[in-house]
Amino acid sequence: MDRVPILKIGEILLVSIQGDLDDHTVLTLQEDIADKVVATGAIGLIIDITAVEIVDSFVGRMLSTIAGMARMLDAETIVVGMRPAVAITLVELGLSLGGLRTALDLEKGIALLNQRADATEDDLSAVGR
Repeated sequence: MDRVPILKIGEILLVSIQGDLDDHTVLTLQEDIADKVVATGAIGLIIDITAVEIVDSFVGRMLSTIAGMARMLDAETIVVGMRPAVAITLVELGLSLGGLRTALDLEKGIALLNQRADATEDDLSAVGR
């Protein structure tokens, strides 16, 4: 796996991880996401890990790093599709994934990001009054 596709849906970027990631692919993905967030002005990033069956501390750190990087670029990250076994493993590894929101599926993840967009628009309109 050389590159993970990053799709743009409105103001949201979608990354669907379809298998295990090696170190090189993760580093490339982090750079690609940062570039795409800046280029598109995305307000959110959804990482779909539905196809990920096994996680380790590397994958957990990768998710946290991407979320932190996206947050620095003013985009919220939501991980969707986490299997129960993956959640259990992350907790057992002691990875809290601070600053990273989760949703059960893509639809709920998009709804969370749309709530953020609506709140931002309300804040901006209040300033203009």
